[in-house]
Amino acid sequence: MANEFKRLDRELVYHGTIVDFYKDTVQVPNGNVVKWDFIGHKGAAAVIPVMDDGKLLMVRQYRNALDRYTVEIPAGGLNTPDEPTKGAAARELEEETGYRSADLELLITIRTTVAFCNEKIDIYVAKHLIKSEQNLDEDEFINVEAYEVDELCRMIYSGRIEDAKTISAVMTYKDKYCNK
Repeated sequence: MANEFKRLDRELVYHGTIVDFYKDTVQVPNGNVVKWDFIGHKGAAAVIPVMDDGKLLMVRQYRNALDRYTVEIPAGGLNTPDEPTKGAAARELEEETGYRSADLELLITIRTTVAFCNEKIDIYVAKHLIKSEQNLDEDEFINVEAYEVDELCRMIYSGRIEDAKTISAVMTYKDKYCNK
């Protein structure tokens, strides 16, 4: 019996705009060969924009997968798998909120769905925001809203915010910057 997992094959089933879907053939430690789904993702970057008054900027946008509007931190996919995430976070900050910042600090890195996807999101905190202009993609319709940290926590606890990156970011931000 082997002590390791061994990927025997990875077959591309579908190449999408955001993700690629694969069927993996894997030999598991007891010697059995199994088929597993794998979703390949280029990665993403996200940002918590902090206003001078301490409020956090969030984006309200329609999400097709949920067929409803959500409140989230600004985020977006990397243009290439090797794009620096700090630059991508700065780009998404300005595109989605109309603010920019030269003061971005890595807050946390998350893996969204480790059972079947390799998506990695680096989440930054942006301070000393400078008003600029939104530059939305042609399919983006985003409203920018400012919230107190405690208000966002209540929205998380009530189930109004369910987005994993936003929950991770807000709770980590609160623990690191607000509980001192």
